[in-house]
Amino acid sequence: MEWINQLPAFLLIFVRILAFLATLPVFSYRNVPNIFKIAFSLFFAYIIFFTLDAPAIGIDATFFLLIIKEVLIGLLLGLIASILFYAIQVAGAFIDIKMGFLIANVMDPQTGAQTPLTGGFLYAFAVLFLLVTDGHHLLLDGIFYSYAYVPVEEMNVQFGGESVMETAAGAVLAMFVIAFQMAFPIVGALFLVDVALGMMSRAVPQMNVFVVGLPLKIFLGLPIMLLMLPAFFWLVTNLVDEMVITMRMLLELFEGA
Repeated sequence: MEWINQLPAFLLIFVRILAFLATLPVFSYRNVPNIFKIAFSLFFAYIIFFTLDAPAIGIDATFFLLIIKEVLIGLLLGLIASILFYAIQVAGAFIDIKMGFLIANVMDPQTGAQTPLTGGFLYAFAVLFLLVTDGHHLLLDGIFYSYAYVPVEEMNVQFGGESVMETAAGAVLAMFVIAFQMAFPIVGALFLVDVALGMMSRAVPQMNVFVVGLPLKIFLGLPIMLLMLPAFFWLVTNLVDEMVITMRMLLELFEGA
């Protein structure tokens, strides 16, 4: 009956993984069944449990505090990854502003929120690229090695430290920088189209710029978007690397707290 003494440690591992999957990109989508998330968390926790040599933990008041700590660590790690991955949606919003698609947001069945048309298009490509290149394995690698930085029995974890807040703010800043890099080719080209239309409106006042400009931007924006897809996939690769680095930095800050 020694496994009963190890059961609290297994539950702590399971709680951190389940909280991590609740906010992690791809795994947290609404079209992923909850029974799959729970079963995958149990399977992953089973593997990690026999890898870590977890200590015996008693069920007392400290155990419930450890559960809260595990939930917060899992949610924060998954949230940091999600914030960076939403750079694709932000880039799509930047593009839609210039192309005129922002007035036609659609409901995303994966998240249940309204998303820009171009953002949903690019986001679908990014998710497929993430799965094909095994990028999701890197994200799961982050939660696996999190137990080396913050063991399950560790209680001295300061979530509100100044360095932790700076890392979170840096992740938001990196999200906007990467989003701008993704959207810049199209936004820059369409800005030149606006400049050309402004010059034409001064030269030919009889021409209705608003009637001509909207279809012209769509006609030019879609081919430019296809041409920028190779660079977009390169930026998605850098985005995944940035997600892994930020998660590792956050864990190092938790370890040094």
